[in-house]
Amino acid sequence: VQLQASGGGLVQAGGTLRLSCAVTGRRLNSIRTAWFRRAPGKEREFVGYISRSGQNTYYADSVKGRFTISRDNAKNTVFLQANSLKPEDTAVYYCAADTSMSSFSQMRNRYDYWGQGTLVTVSS
Repeated sequence: VQLQASGGGLVQAGGTLRLSCAVTGRRLNSIRTAWFRRAPGKEREFVGYISRSGQNTYYADSVKGRFTISRDNAKNTVFLQANSLKPEDTAVYYCAADTSMSSFSQMRNRYDYWGQGTLVTVSS
């Protein structure tokens, strides 16, 4: 399984970005896909996920109501729509895949494949 994240950039506070994660090697309906981020000087943290069926999503409190995860099954790509961005959203964003059949977890070690990360910088 390979994941390729893209779409990061520099945006002003209050702006929007859409990140993409192109997945190859497995169909999206066979994996759980999540977004994580690592801000400067901080640990990598969970942002949100979308289920294998695509019908369920869950978000960290820090982004709930501002970020939305969706996917295009035909393109085997997952998206993170980030609205109302804040300077504290500045981070490298990673997409990750959980190929196990276990229940959902926010723990990083549950995800066995990772993309290379894309940098989001939000200026005040």
